[in-house]
Amino acid sequence: MSLRIFILGLSASFGIAWLAMVVVPFIKMRNLAPIELNEAADGATGIFFPKRTGRIANGAEVYAENGCYLCHTQLVRPTYAGNDLYRSDWGGLKSDGDRGDTRRETNAFDFYGEKFAQIGVVRMGPDLSNLGRRVESIYAVGKDPADWLYAHLYNPRLSPDRWKSTCPSYRFLFTEKKIAGNRSSDALPFGGDENTELVPDFDAKALVSYLLSLKKDQTVPAALNFSPVKKAK
Repeated sequence: MSLRIFILGLSASFGIAWLAMVVVPFIKMRNLAPIELNEAADGATGIFFPKRTGRIANGAEVYAENGCYLCHTQLVRPTYAGNDLYRSDWGGLKSDGDRGDTRRETNAFDFYGEKFAQIGVVRMGPDLSNLGRRVESIYAVGKDPADWLYAHLYNPRLSPDRWKSTCPSYRFLFTEKKIAGNRSSDALPFGGDENTELVPDFDAKALVSYLLSLKKDQTVPAALNFSPVKKAK
């Protein structure tokens, strides 16, 4: 009897989690009505539209084709499902030079205009909702953020401080070729030697553009900000 009760309880817990994490977001995203900005609450007027940058379409396809969503999420969870705002800069930047604390939870409008909402399957690696912001502001300060991502895709353990990374290498997205005359403008600062150079293929460029565009910390209307923890410590 106790085993049956345990199984029923486990099933109920799973059902509630599935309802909260799958069914409710799906219903919300089926028909997103326009949200008007409120002058008093948001400091602006008009209709709220998330901004998109980079080669979203091509890069998103490369991201999906290579199964990146299997190990990475793009979902800063709502507080009722397990607050992620305490995780370092996942939900935005704790200290943005121009805007202050930009961290917030994910909302359905963050995927507006995308063919698929790549919320991910499990978190073998960190959430990527604001990867573009993190790379520019933390990992590649004073450097080309694209080069940082190319290096990670080519060899995730290239940097000694990332020797524990479980991310697979995507070397097949790069081509090593002989230098004929001047070096290519696309040649990367790593790989190759005095006679060869390493260049990213089209898919690598599209994927990096997509990853750099992941900056889902845009200020949202007060009507969408349901988090009771808006400024996590």
